[in-house]
Amino acid sequence: MSQPSQQPRLDVRGAVDLSALARPAAPPAGTAEGAPAPGPYTVDVTEATFGDVVQSSTQYPVVVLLWSTRSPASIDLARDLGTLAERAAGAFALARVDVDSNRQVAAAFQVQSLPSVVAVLAGQPVPLFEGVYPPEQIAAVLDQLLAAAAANGVTGAAPRGDGAGEEPAEVPEPEEPPLAPLHQDAYDAIERGDLDAAVEAYTQALRENPRDAMARAGLAQVELLRRTQDADLQAARDAAAQDPADVEAQLLVADLDVLGGKVEDAFARIIDVVRRTSGEERERARVRLVDLFEVVGSDDPRVGPARRALASALY
Repeated sequence: MSQPSQQPRLDVRGAVDLSALARPAAPPAGTAEGAPAPGPYTVDVTEATFGDVVQSSTQYPVVVLLWSTRSPASIDLARDLGTLAERAAGAFALARVDVDSNRQVAAAFQVQSLPSVVAVLAGQPVPLFEGVYPPEQIAAVLDQLLAAAAANGVTGAAPRGDGAGEEPAEVPEPEEPPLAPLHQDAYDAIERGDLDAAVEAYTQALRENPRDAMARAGLAQVELLRRTQDADLQAARDAAAQDPADVEAQLLVADLDVLGGKVEDAFARIIDVVRRTSGEERERARVRLVDLFEVVGSDDPRVGPARRALASALY
């Protein structure tokens, strides 16, 4: 199973329409078979109220837990996420959705396994991770989400929901030094959806300074978004399954897996391609894997083992 996604920058453009959801009963909470009772920054959401969650995500990030009483692991994750939400004191809100009672929400998020955690940021879904992980790993993913929220101007604070009558203080936005001109050009291009211009800006930054690690990582991330912007996940998986020898089909699925947080699956798929190919095809797969190492980050714990596996496959 993949570890939680730790992408340096989250793509918030999203492709899921969350606007047309209807009304059933709310799930029980605080019972032996249900999720823990909601904390001050946790709310149980139904299809009737999910539109409010999407709207509030324009002011502060919303972390959505999709859970079920059929998944005992969901209960532990609900408890850990509730603790992290309370500790964050309004930096984000936790919205819990019982998928058994709210199937349209689960369908909107294309849930494949439980528990699943996604975020809604500026009205758009951001995949985070599936399954249960230690709180410190989850906290690292949430830090990435908050950084993406700050980059997109979503810096408000979630209100307390426990009747305390107090609004938390605004979470101060950390002061950051201004970006270098070409980095700012790339960032502005990404914001307006011009990925080609972002690639040009990062490429020029690397021409001027081949050791610019931020430009190298930024270029890898934007190239990934550009390669996958028109891709359909199911169609890509079907094509890769039907023709395992189709290198481009395998590489596209690996790209989509990285975007979806399935980093280890993506690395393993490309390493398998490297083992099975030679010449130009092998080199294309090797270069793609190195690019994805940049996307994930060289300090990510999954990169080291994948580098060793790549070396073994090559030599």
